[in-house]
Amino acid sequence: MKKLLLTALLGMALTTSVHAHSHPTPTYTPTKNAVPMQKTQVPGYYRVMVGDIEVTALYDGWGSMKKAMFANYSKFSESELEAILNHEFSPRTPNGGIEGAIIAFLINTGDNLILIDAGKGETQIPEFIEKGLLVTSLEAAGYKPEQIDIILPTHMHADHFGGVSKNGKMVFPNATIYLPIQEKAFWLDTPMAKVPDAAKPFVQWAREAAKPYQNKGRIKFYNAGDEVFPNVKSIPLFGHTLGHSGFEFDSKGEQLLVWGDLMHNHAIQMSHPEVAVEFDLNADSARQTRLTMLPKIAERKLLVAGAHLPFPGIGHIRAEKDGGYRWIPVEYRLIEK
Repeated sequence: MKKLLLTALLGMALTTSVHAHSHPTPTYTPTKNAVPMQKTQVPGYYRVMVGDIEVTALYDGWGSMKKAMFANYSKFSESELEAILNHEFSPRTPNGGIEGAIIAFLINTGDNLILIDAGKGETQIPEFIEKGLLVTSLEAAGYKPEQIDIILPTHMHADHFGGVSKNGKMVFPNATIYLPIQEKAFWLDTPMAKVPDAAKPFVQWAREAAKPYQNKGRIKFYNAGDEVFPNVKSIPLFGHTLGHSGFEFDSKGEQLLVWGDLMHNHAIQMSHPEVAVEFDLNADSARQTRLTMLPKIAERKLLVAGAHLPFPGIGHIRAEKDGGYRWIPVEYRLIEK
């Protein structure tokens, strides 16, 4: 009896193994109905309400980052970073780079229409999408460039500031740009002869983008940490650039922190916030800013919006028991009118 039972079990195991690896004859073969694939995505915007203000994430495109950009500023080898990325199913660009979204945020307070960052526009940045999609996303979201009256750049890197102008003209003709004096000091005031050679193209792009607004007196300055407007406070997040700043909005007891480039890849820097990136002007300062800010954000359960988080880039972070943080994105929800 035992021998018979063992034989039966072995037979079942072999049958299961065969079925697991073979390709059985399908039950049905449907008549072909070839329909062309669309291969287009939904418009690149998503909205949430924070109190009485409407927040719209605007997709501008993507950039490709090499693993070495992180490995050179961390204790991890490129192969170790690859394992971290694979653990989080992080997408890759066609050239095998780490894909990072570029996102701007439109804040409608009811009194003003505020654009935080403006995407890359047509600034040619190696291994980034050729042409930014921000204006396309903005119009799909029901707004027009001329309706924006305030632009709050988190900093003046080309993927955040290049889109304010096109061919020497203002893309947002009725807007005034507000910049921290700490950001102005490097990007607009430093004599080009004193700008490091590696940074000169980026500084030149920033100055060309700013010029149409400067010519019309449409750039104003504040000190990082100021309450720039009622219920809109700038948050110094220095390190990535000299004046890199976030913005905390408050409405009816609800808050949102738009944090710019506090991190560039959630898969790596959520679990290992000590990892810096090549784009940081001062890696040590950027690292310390991140290590200081993330515990506070998690403790407050603060809703955040990040320029390079997975689109729409809005959600919460949770401190993990074994160290690091977990990204909790918002879920799709309808907005009641």
